[in-house]
Amino acid sequence: MRRKASQCVGSYVSYTFFIMLAHSPQLKDFILDSGLVSRSVYETAEKEAEEKKISPEMVLLSKGELSEDDLRRMQSYVLGMPFINLNDKKIEFEVLSLIPEPIARNHNIVAYNKKGDELEVAMMDTEALQAIEFVKKKLNLKILPRLTDSDSIKHALLQYQKTLKDEFGDLIERESASITVLDEEGDEVSAESLKKMAEDLPVVRIVNALLKHAIIQNASDIHIEPMEGQVLVRYRIDGILHDAMTLPATAAASIAARIKVLSSLKLDEKRLPQDGRFKMEIDGEKVSFRVSTLPTYYGEKVVMRLLREGGGGYTLEGLGFHGTALERIHGALKHTTGMILTTGPTGSGKTTTLYTMLDILNTPDVNISTVEDPIEYQMPRINQTQVRPEIGLTFSNGLRTLMRQDPDIIMVGEIRDHETASLGVNAALTGHLVLSTLHTNSAAGAIPRMIDMGVEPFLLVSTVEVVIAQRLVRKLCDEKEPYTLSKEEAVTLKGQADTDRVVEALRTEGIIGKSDKLEDITFYRAVPSDTCADGYHGRVGIHEVMKMSPSIRALVMAGKPASDIEAQSREEGMLTMLEDGIFLAAQGITTIEDVLRVINE
Repeated sequence: MRRKASQCVGSYVSYTFFIMLAHSPQLKDFILDSGLVSRSVYETAEKEAEEKKISPEMVLLSKGELSEDDLRRMQSYVLGMPFINLNDKKIEFEVLSLIPEPIARNHNIVAYNKKGDELEVAMMDTEALQAIEFVKKKLNLKILPRLTDSDSIKHALLQYQKTLKDEFGDLIERESASITVLDEEGDEVSAESLKKMAEDLPVVRIVNALLKHAIIQNASDIHIEPMEGQVLVRYRIDGILHDAMTLPATAAASIAARIKVLSSLKLDEKRLPQDGRFKMEIDGEKVSFRVSTLPTYYGEKVVMRLLREGGGGYTLEGLGFHGTALERIHGALKHTTGMILTTGPTGSGKTTTLYTMLDILNTPDVNISTVEDPIEYQMPRINQTQVRPEIGLTFSNGLRTLMRQDPDIIMVGEIRDHETASLGVNAALTGHLVLSTLHTNSAAGAIPRMIDMGVEPFLLVSTVEVVIAQRLVRKLCDEKEPYTLSKEEAVTLKGQADTDRVVEALRTEGIIGKSDKLEDITFYRAVPSDTCADGYHGRVGIHEVMKMSPSIRALVMAGKPASDIEAQSREEGMLTMLEDGIFLAAQGITTIEDVLRVINE
């Protein structure tokens, strides 16, 4: 059977055949012969698989009886397909780039060796054969599929970033030398000259390289900062700014001009800030760039926010909500009237939380309208309006118009003033569900903030359903160092947060045992590695979700301060952001250090 399978691989058989073969009786024999799973466990998995209409192997994986890498190695034997280890292999960029990085990352497939018209492609799952078939048609090469493990794929995917960074560095250094300096004497430059400068091939290549590299690095912002002797480029990755590269000072005006051309800004206006926007597609990924220019002593500083289109698809659980907080939000989303507020500083993920809730509410039987500044993601079946204060389209005017558009659900990007706050509250009172954001430091702080903007307390208690406060912490990579708190560390942590409430929440959600104490919980430290530069990758939210309960309504009507409101919310089961962060750290999602960093910023 293995000889026939090997012959089939050489001639590249159909995707369906491989899937059938990968789950054949031979695979069962290999699993049982390996001793990794007993016969009784496998037979139990077979019964469950028949009920769920999935393979026994999937059941074994879900129960932790079998690891994914063990299964791949056995599949490789059944298929007669070689198993390749790429952990120590340096892949040539010409070969690696035959499969674009987004496709490689989405399907866990990597091109690693090419001989003549034959291309060896490593994959983690036999299900990826369909993607490889697409690659085969596109490249017109004979594809030789190989199975590999997750560590090999991670190592190979990292080489995209390293190789592209090296490539961009060479490109930028080479192209920067070709830039013509039109204003080296400090004279004013005409719009025509600036346009010519922006369309020069070296400048176009440099800007494209900077944008592409930022996308690959999963940056959220690009900072281009002119200095006395150079131009500093920095990327914000997982909430932290990193120096990316430096360019010659002579490139500053050309790069700023190029970005202005892309975002349709005035080329010859250097004295006033400007805001713009443009889109581009790189390797099949559409990204929108929100551009801001600011005059500084050495030239115009340019900051670009990267907004990936189709950035939805989040779930509340995926954003970090859990337990009582999650139940409170789902309960509020079932209401047809009222207000749901999210609070936090700029860049804390408020808008992403709102979009996720809108995605849940976005059903065919409701009309959803938004007024935003800016529209960060385009969402189907939702009417989104961009604020334009320069022509009189403000949040308040936009909201007033939306009320005449027969909406069921309204999302206001931000409540900034008395008029917008009053209109939002009135909309919630007159049969609409209103979602919006505020800039406050805590959930309880949203109430006095709204009162400061002139909203009457009796209107607030009648409309506000829940208030969500949030921050973003960095997520740990798979490689991390476990540890337990020493007595001294436990005492210090107890002095900063009510750890007893965190331990009780962990017990309630079944994450620790009923008799476990704080000192028994395993926490983790970041471990920098080749695949994870500083030990972190991605971000997740820490939250506090305050429900407008009868007792909190009474405190608001009595004019009590935010501290009293927060104390009552905690009595009713609300975890503070710090406590929620410690909860996530106990799950191995983040570190206590990063939680404290974010809370104390």
